[in-house]
Amino acid sequence: MTPSSPSFTSDSITWVRISSCYLPLANPISDAKVLTGRQKPMTEIAMLFAEIETRDGHRGLGFSYSKRAGGPGQFAHAKEIAPALIGEDPSDISKLWTQLCWAGASVGRSGMSVQAIGAFDVALYDLKARRAGLPLAKLLGAQRDSVQCYNTSGGFLHTPLEQLLVNAQASRERGIGGIKLKVGQPDRALDVRRVEAVRKHLGDDMPLMVDANQQWDRPTAQRMCRIFEQYQLVWIEEPLDAYDFEGHAALAAQFDTPIATGEMLTSAAEHGELIRHRAADYLMPDAPRVGGITPFLKIAAQAEQAGLSLGPHFAMELHVHLAAIYPTEPWVEHFDWLEPLFNERLEIRDGRMRVPTRPGLGLSLSEQVAGWTREAAEIGRRA
Repeated sequence: MTPSSPSFTSDSITWVRISSCYLPLANPISDAKVLTGRQKPMTEIAMLFAEIETRDGHRGLGFSYSKRAGGPGQFAHAKEIAPALIGEDPSDISKLWTQLCWAGASVGRSGMSVQAIGAFDVALYDLKARRAGLPLAKLLGAQRDSVQCYNTSGGFLHTPLEQLLVNAQASRERGIGGIKLKVGQPDRALDVRRVEAVRKHLGDDMPLMVDANQQWDRPTAQRMCRIFEQYQLVWIEEPLDAYDFEGHAALAAQFDTPIATGEMLTSAAEHGELIRHRAADYLMPDAPRVGGITPFLKIAAQAEQAGLSLGPHFAMELHVHLAAIYPTEPWVEHFDWLEPLFNERLEIRDGRMRVPTRPGLGLSLSEQVAGWTREAAEIGRRA
């Protein structure tokens, strides 16, 4: 007798809840875009949460976000397309991403439209990993159980130099593996003094990065990259406009210090163009910005094929899982901004961020989220 094949019964999505939550920041945040007058200091982050439940009682939590503008638009688009999930099998994540994309096809396949999809996509992966009893990284195929991490939130331009040194030292004592400083001030000499002071304070062995947030033109970027060669930086981030692929490629070819970019791109197709131009040594995709885990995995596959290093932008609570599956050693950006949203905390020691061992993302929403929520909508019925 041949053993019978195990039976499989598909589940179905019965309920979706989306909510728009505005996370207040303790201090207004300024980078080079503020000093050039292109943006105002950031005071809050608009979070889009998606909660999905199935007929069999499985649940998933996902999120996307927007800074300075776009929160209401993301919520509105998510509310329009969410009904397309009801009755569908939650395991068919790639199919559902495409279905949600076509549900809002007239507004395009990048930017705000896919960022709304991203919250659902992350929730579906969280659900799938929880159902399997695995951390997301293990579900996807982890290469490691920890990822080297660097701190950004202590190095913004509004931070005085003396406090910058205090913040950098505190990060090192906490066990964080690297420090990133914002640069791109109108007074270029001030940028150099700050980088030099931090390098001297931390010593030559501490990994150090800088980020110009797209505010240099090509001649300035050439000069600053040349000056910064002496400081043995891990990378110089966004020296030019995010879509200046040729300019970034020229810098990457000319200088020993690696060039990092990609965080502002909002689709797998845009990252494909960046990779085709060889415009980065470190690729910095942001899963919520590109539409979730489904497109992120496509980007990571392209980056691996091109031999690029990986340093996902922001959202460490998600990206620690995605970085853990990349074949070569990546970096994860440590931002403590989102911590008030969740009950759990990531563990950091010896310069590395540990991949959570809890199922799925390993996250649950804190009680504070309800007080910061401005809009919410439910689609379907709970099982």
